[in-house]
Amino acid sequence: MKITVNKIDLTIPEQHKSLSLLNYLRDVLGLTGTKYGCGQGLCGACTVHLDGQAVRACQTSIEEIDGQAVTTIEGLSVNGLHPLQKIWIKNAVPQCGYCQAGQLMSASALLKENSQPSTAEIRNAMSGNLCRCGTYPKIEAAINEVVRGG
Repeated sequence: MKITVNKIDLTIPEQHKSLSLLNYLRDVLGLTGTKYGCGQGLCGACTVHLDGQAVRACQTSIEEIDGQAVTTIEGLSVNGLHPLQKIWIKNAVPQCGYCQAGQLMSASALLKENSQPSTAEIRNAMSGNLCRCGTYPKIEAAINEVVRGG
């Protein structure tokens, strides 16, 4: 079986087919930007894009994604400065930062699907991503700033 991770084509060895996407990314590929949070798909820390859609890597098995493309936080931008990342830095959005890769991946999937979301649509799209530090107002403001062309 084959998958593409951050635009690199990979063949999955038999011994890795039973892994979750999260474990494959972190433990096999060393892409540690995707975080383990709850392990149950509830917190959003492990959010990646699968064929452009935000998914929970902890709940996605390698076996079920044959032929699909995965994008992690490391692959969100060629130079690491996606417009969301620039605004996140400018506005000092994160506190501890643990959830931020998942937050950015969810936000970027939203903006790819809807470049002009309303505040309600932003809140709805981001509602599955938990932040223990409570930076929700900063996250929402940063997404709105990108929407406004900031």
